[in-house]
Amino acid sequence: MNILVIYGGRSGEHEISLISAAAIVRGIKKENKVILVGITKEGKFYLQEDSEYQRIIKDPSAALSIKEDDSKLVSVIPAGKNKSFIVNGKSLDVDVVFPALHGTYGEDGTIQGLFEMCDIPYVGCSHISSAITMDKEITKMLWQSVGLPVVPYVCMKRKVTLNSVLFDAFVEETEKELNYPMFVKPCCAGSSNGANKVKDRRELNYAIMEAFQWDDKILIEKSINAREVECSVTGNSVTAPADSEVEEVVAYLPGEIAPSHTFYDFDAKYNDPDGAKLLIPAQLSENDIEKIRKTACAAYKVLNCTGLSRVDFFIDRDTKEVYLNEINTMPGFTKISMFPKMCEAAGLPFEDLVQLLIDQAMARYKAKNNLSTSR
Repeated sequence: MNILVIYGGRSGEHEISLISAAAIVRGIKKENKVILVGITKEGKFYLQEDSEYQRIIKDPSAALSIKEDDSKLVSVIPAGKNKSFIVNGKSLDVDVVFPALHGTYGEDGTIQGLFEMCDIPYVGCSHISSAITMDKEITKMLWQSVGLPVVPYVCMKRKVTLNSVLFDAFVEETEKELNYPMFVKPCCAGSSNGANKVKDRRELNYAIMEAFQWDDKILIEKSINAREVECSVTGNSVTAPADSEVEEVVAYLPGEIAPSHTFYDFDAKYNDPDGAKLLIPAQLSENDIEKIRKTACAAYKVLNCTGLSRVDFFIDRDTKEVYLNEINTMPGFTKISMFPKMCEAAGLPFEDLVQLLIDQAMARYKAKNNLSTSR
């Protein structure tokens, strides 16, 4: 099988993608052929030399890089199927695409829509689910619509900041509704980019302006004294047959994050090796673990997710209440990432996880091809 791994991208998580993609490449079974395409921060696609693949395989700690060679620029042909990707007038033979992309233009439905236009199998959620789950406000609204618990929040749109009277009124109402401390974060960004915990109005105003550097909508959430628990989920929540082990929706053993930082921010996730302790399984009773797993599956299914996601929870230390926090449809695959670690703890080794995701992509594509698109 010819597997095209796409990485990099126009995202604040570009560098994380280089690390995740390298791990994924090493996890692809060696009987497959791996084709590497790097996306620069400007959005150009470049085919990489086979030597880059060999470098990554030989060095288990190396991250991928992107060589910008204009003779290796990639163009895309709509409805090209396995011949969709063209370099120097010649098509690459691709059976499935594994987009190891995080954040904007990676897991927000844009590149998934491109794969749909190409009519080619790809790993991960559909363009619709990717777009929905990237928007934290819409995700919370859908969870609330079926009675799933979320942390109290308000959403501010950029237009509010353009009118000082509206802005001051919004801030005052938010203070009354949520009280300090609060969390401020962009609606459509990942890896805690632009996220801040605030304890007074001065910090709130600063955090609002910073969050608006990343998105045109931001969330302001009530801060709770919480334990942070995560749960990996795989499967096809839309069309999986009852007898399909490949596409069955499965929630794995939950893990718990004990950050040494103020909260589990970008540095704690990726830069500081001591930024957080990762406890797998989470320090919960068997009943609570099953509750997390069932809620994770419910959260995954209501968003019509396919492929994979990491569902994040808060557990209030004071009331013991469980809240859904976020969902990440292309979670990190770095050596310290929770998603593969939780799967492995449940008995699914990294290489088998990568193969499962590829098999799911092929099965979903086959099911989709049975639909009519014209008369």
